[in-house]
Amino acid sequence: MTQHPPTAPVDRPVVGSYPTYERAQRAVDFLSDNRFPVERTAIIGSDLRMVETVLGRLTRGRAALAGAGSGAWFGLLIGLLLSLFAAGHHHVIVLMLSGLFYGAIFGALFGFTGHALTGGRHDFASRNQIVAARYDVVAEADVAEEARNMLIKLGWREG
Repeated sequence: MTQHPPTAPVDRPVVGSYPTYERAQRAVDFLSDNRFPVERTAIIGSDLRMVETVLGRLTRGRAALAGAGSGAWFGLLIGLLLSLFAAGHHHVIVLMLSGLFYGAIFGALFGFTGHALTGGRHDFASRNQIVAARYDVVAEADVAEEARNMLIKLGWREG
């Protein structure tokens, strides 16, 4: 199979513009279902902005609890890896439970201490994401007209 070097996305004509990434993804999926060479397309988000969604207040107790949870998983993983070298089944269970316990303890300590050291700044849990105002489906110039016509034909051209 011959690999073509990717063309710079800016040189590709817009064949459809959509308000959400899901709609743009469905348009490319539609092209794929209709045997269009989708490896010659791209989805480009425009007018990007960062959105931070606040999930709730973060107290030292919640920070310790979150640290304990992630520490427990890490400790369990370490216990599991160490159990590969254990002699008997009894040792496997002891290593895994010990890893779980000590991981939770140290995770809670690190979570509590880390939050306490922030000095009250950023006392909330949040999730960041980058969103675009518009998502353009673009195609290489020599196949753009075909893609545009396919999308127009079945109403996928605009959001």
